[in-house]
Amino acid sequence: MTQDVLQHSTGSTKWSQFGVLISVFFFWGFVAASNDILIPVFKDKLHLAQWQSQMISFAFYVAYTVGSIIYFFISKASGGDILNRMGYKNGISLGLVISALGTLLFYPAAQSASFPLLITGLFIVGLGFSLQQTAANPLAIVMGDPKTGSQRLSLAGGINNFGTTIGPVLVSFAIFGAISSDEGGATASIESVKMPYLILGAVFILAAIIFKFSSVPNKIDIVEEGVEGTRVLEDRGSPLKYGQLILGMLAIFIYVGVEVSTASNLPEFMKEHVKTASGLPFPTGNIAPFVSLYWASLMIGRWTSSVGAFGVKKSTEQILQIVMPYLAFGVFLLINKIANHDVTPFYVYAIVIIAMIIGTFLSKGNPARQLLIFSLLGITALVIGMLNDGLTSVYAFISVGLFCSTLWPCIFTLAIAGLGKHTNEGASFLVMMIMGGGVISLLQGFLASNNLLGIKLSYLVGVACFTYLAFYAIRVKGILKSQGIDYDAPSSFSGH
Repeated sequence: MTQDVLQHSTGSTKWSQFGVLISVFFFWGFVAASNDILIPVFKDKLHLAQWQSQMISFAFYVAYTVGSIIYFFISKASGGDILNRMGYKNGISLGLVISALGTLLFYPAAQSASFPLLITGLFIVGLGFSLQQTAANPLAIVMGDPKTGSQRLSLAGGINNFGTTIGPVLVSFAIFGAISSDEGGATASIESVKMPYLILGAVFILAAIIFKFSSVPNKIDIVEEGVEGTRVLEDRGSPLKYGQLILGMLAIFIYVGVEVSTASNLPEFMKEHVKTASGLPFPTGNIAPFVSLYWASLMIGRWTSSVGAFGVKKSTEQILQIVMPYLAFGVFLLINKIANHDVTPFYVYAIVIIAMIIGTFLSKGNPARQLLIFSLLGITALVIGMLNDGLTSVYAFISVGLFCSTLWPCIFTLAIAGLGKHTNEGASFLVMMIMGGGVISLLQGFLASNNLLGIKLSYLVGVACFTYLAFYAIRVKGILKSQGIDYDAPSSFSGH
């Protein structure tokens, strides 16, 4: 392997390159979770219906699909995969510049309280993220032993969720910092949104420069001769002829959907079903720590699942799977303590984390088994949330973050397994389906209307999503076994 070409590896993780790569995962998380703070602010300020406020999520996530479609057609028109021609790190740098251009629109959007400008800016940011995702996810998987590819994605996801944890806190401080005494939060000035996003744009440009001159490889040497290890890969001529990818595309659409919609509808649920000590509706300005905990829950789960990527002894790995979730939980508490939020109500959440730890041990590092177990736990959490009220429901819905935490790396790894030289194209199809975060959020927001299901029963959407993910976990195991890929077998390969 050279600095510019990354070959298939059965060795240890390339940590120097991986460390630079995962910085973009942080940015994705920071912006995605910050959207959940923008939603109630613009909803209150512009008097939007709940489904209209979900256009923030819709515009951001549909950009991933549009970006992937553009990527696909340019690749076809130019006669070759874009990333294979321009280079992976160059693609990430370009994506960062595109996202930086999107942040510039936040200034006029906040200045004029323009909802169309806001969602246009988010759309452009999402376009840049689409190109970054297409390049970064396959890179993370191949930077070491392919069998630990999903663990590396979990580790990258843990960095992503460090961004999702501090994003809501920082953006909320920027918006509500000057009006903390306003219990209702309805008079928040959205003009204060512009500065943090302009700063974020400057950071994007800096990161693009760092990537350009980093040791992150520009090329992936994917095995194209049809052999991986001692197993012959079947080249079907198109990635869309592999069942694991077709069903996996729908799984990504649904997974991102349930992850985003659970969080983006949480502020409205709290305003309607949680009261203050004086019996008033829960203040919008005090919701940020709960949104932060939801995204921190994904960080907790991903830090836990990622320990397999470090190559430590089995006994040490088992100890870390208990220590890491509480270390991540401690990061959440520290960040919110520094932000001067009362963290004592969150201590009880330490008990909820035990369910996630048990699920991790039961999965034994198998991505299909983990997908099934965590999907069933997600259904359980949503049902508990709908059957209760107040903070009990809130913590139940927040725990969905724990059970969504490792689903992306599980689905992504399973979906591109066995694709061989079609891996890049398959990855772009998966990134295309991130639009589920916007579509399903919009669907739940629509059903949350009081003359339909109402905000509480609208979480039945999430139950339906997890049901499909459980089905995919069972079905994909059989599909991959028929292609000679078995993650329980000692000599199995991830097939990318």
